[in-house]
Amino acid sequence: MAGVLQGFRRDYVRLLRDAIASRVRGADVSIFHRFYLPPYGGGNQFLLALRGELERRGLRVENNRISNTTQACLFNSFNFDFNRLRRLRRQGCRMIHRVDGPIGSYRGRDDGTDRRIQAINQEFADATIFQSQYSLDAHDALGLKFKSPVVIMNAVDPRIFHPAGRRSALQGRKTRLISASWSSNPNKGSATYQWLDQNLDWNQFDYTFVGQSEVGFQHIRTIAPVASRQLADLLRQHDIYIAASLHDPCSNALLEALACGLPALYAQSGGHSEIVREAGFGYSTPESIPALLDRLVCEYEDRRGRISIPTLAHVADQYLAVMGFATNASAIA
Repeated sequence: MAGVLQGFRRDYVRLLRDAIASRVRGADVSIFHRFYLPPYGGGNQFLLALRGELERRGLRVENNRISNTTQACLFNSFNFDFNRLRRLRRQGCRMIHRVDGPIGSYRGRDDGTDRRIQAINQEFADATIFQSQYSLDAHDALGLKFKSPVVIMNAVDPRIFHPAGRRSALQGRKTRLISASWSSNPNKGSATYQWLDQNLDWNQFDYTFVGQSEVGFQHIRTIAPVASRQLADLLRQHDIYIAASLHDPCSNALLEALACGLPALYAQSGGHSEIVREAGFGYSTPESIPALLDRLVCEYEDRRGRISIPTLAHVADQYLAVMGFATNASAIA
């Protein structure tokens, strides 16, 4: 018991010290999120890119603090310290909640996380940012309402994720397929990748999987998770991306692949269709993938030319508009 009380006092003293420091230091934007160095999940990747873009614009960005000059605080889903935010928030700082999910659909079980996220939203938020219309509609179908919701898709860092300068023609060689996933959650598509491993024509295709999977493969080459620049290099060495995840609100891995110039096949689930649009095809069962791959190879240059994803600069403009830094309503159109 003494150790528990000592730990509580230590945490309280640290929180009080940070509260005092946050009033003294100056910042424009605060991001409440536990940041990790890549490789890590998509939300972390996007927020790293967004933070970098805001800083390049000259904005002062702080992490898990709210200074006396902070105009807006962006807090991410439930991946932050609620007590710290409750203690440090103040009048005059606009509170923006970034929400993904529904988590229960994504994880395949409802453990109450989505309702906790809604409770956080109702307590703290002035406005809510969803990453896809799918995510907003899926929450609404569950009866979960959020403060002033808008939809803003994620974006990737163009200094890292960009097309190759030159690409070799598909004719006369195997078509190179690739998929990536930080998480080993079964809903990330392991059953589909396993079916492809057993059924694709390996005289026609090579396939690389980057990340973590709960299943092993016989033909698909597996590479452990790698940092962003290494992943971008791998993507540019391939031709087509396959996104097999289910109930994924806005796959950052899919956005990264498209940004590197890869058209995609995707599971007709979650927000994939909103991201890919005309730059690939959706499938409903693994058995339909081989025929769609043949079609995508035939239409490769046309589909590759239809890749159209939001730029990081435009997405930053949209976030700043919601934060109150812009009055141009077209920024969030």
